[in-house]
Amino acid sequence: MNNWESIIPFLIIIPVAIGTKQVLPGLALGLLAASYIVEPSLLGGIEKMTNYLISSLAKEPKLQIIGFLYIFTGIVNMIEMTGGIKGFTNITSQKIKTKKQAIFMIWITLLGTFISPNLRIVTIAPIMKALQNKLNITKEKVSFVIEASSLPVIALIPIATAFIGYMTSAIDMSLESSANADPYKYFLKSIPFNFFSIIIIILSVIYSVFGHLKLFNGNKDKKDEQENQYKNTKREKDAQEDSDTGIESRPANLFIPLALALSLSIFLSWWDGYGKTSEIFKAFIAADVSRYMLIAIIITLLAAFVQFLMQKYPLKKLVKAFFDGGNKLMPAFFLFALVWGLSLATKDLGLSKFITSTLGTIPILLIPPITFVLGSVLAYFIGSSWGSWGLLMPIGVSLAQSSEISLPLMIGIIFACGTLGGLTSPLSGTTVTISKIMELEIMDYAKYKIKHTLIPFILSISLYVTYTLLF
Repeated sequence: MNNWESIIPFLIIIPVAIGTKQVLPGLALGLLAASYIVEPSLLGGIEKMTNYLISSLAKEPKLQIIGFLYIFTGIVNMIEMTGGIKGFTNITSQKIKTKKQAIFMIWITLLGTFISPNLRIVTIAPIMKALQNKLNITKEKVSFVIEASSLPVIALIPIATAFIGYMTSAIDMSLESSANADPYKYFLKSIPFNFFSIIIIILSVIYSVFGHLKLFNGNKDKKDEQENQYKNTKREKDAQEDSDTGIESRPANLFIPLALALSLSIFLSWWDGYGKTSEIFKAFIAADVSRYMLIAIIITLLAAFVQFLMQKYPLKKLVKAFFDGGNKLMPAFFLFALVWGLSLATKDLGLSKFITSTLGTIPILLIPPITFVLGSVLAYFIGSSWGSWGLLMPIGVSLAQSSEISLPLMIGIIFACGTLGGLTSPLSGTTVTISKIMELEIMDYAKYKIKHTLIPFILSISLYVTYTLLF
């Protein structure tokens, strides 16, 4: 099998996704094509595709992610039904009067939701959606700020996140030939070289403070704001609707479950790591954060049922609200399975070998910026930061070890590629999740994000070129 065949699935996915403005059809056809390349027989391709889908979903970390998202989204729907989000909106609407104040609140919530991008999205997005309806602020802007303050930030945090364990293990597996290497130290040294994450954070803060980049789709913002004003006028006329449906204002129904979920996630993760090492920082690194986030959210679910039942809410309605909320993400879970299955297929097709052999012919001084460009393109079409890191890290480490390029630099570049792909791709789990919650068209929102990441992307390339020339 020739390694060039590994790019065929992406040559199918890209035009289909652009032409149909739908992610799932292109992704399904791409995975089907990859499966038939691996098993070129009448039933072999279908069987291989089925195996990829089952294998991708059968892995424990993936099930933990799906379980966490389903349960948390179900809890959020219960919170909304019991007046928690309405109560929070009533409180904040008295204090938050401007768009900048609302955007500032998104950044402040990072202090309690930095464990995982998915945690931030399912926690903050429903709340901001309610505020967005009152403040004439576009859903795209709110969604982008939530995402820009999630994955890029969390990818730089060295402790107590759901990512740090995976990121260090990706480095560790790529450093198999160096038995004495400390992957965590290499991760720390690579942080300053994740230029994309650093730049997107800085520019997003500036964007949040000084307003939208009118250079891009400012006209769309005005159109959306006018539409929001119309919707708000209609809501004012229908102010009695909440009382008619029996929804009371109960802010405690939001604060208690949310505080319990966050505190348990942090404490249980630390407790798991503490059983492996007594050092506080290393405890968070050694912890199986994804597993204990799931355990924490299950405990929170049980506590939420008790809390709401004590308030005389019918069990039947609570159960229905829970499943209605969780089921909203079923299309997203199907997309996750396709993305994860495609990641397995590209490994079998030898995509990493194809990229390594291609980059091996390039002059050393150009390898860092070109690795970032090609890695970012690949990560965009993979749509998963974890999948991109796992696929690209051996390539980056191999290129560094076979040349005079700094190993922390190449590791930082790989993390930057995965961050860009996870943030901007229409296949990304965070893109799909927040689009479902905020009721955005996935492809349109992905285009919106691309426009706002072009400057960080170009600046990152410039910095990699400059650093390589100077050092």
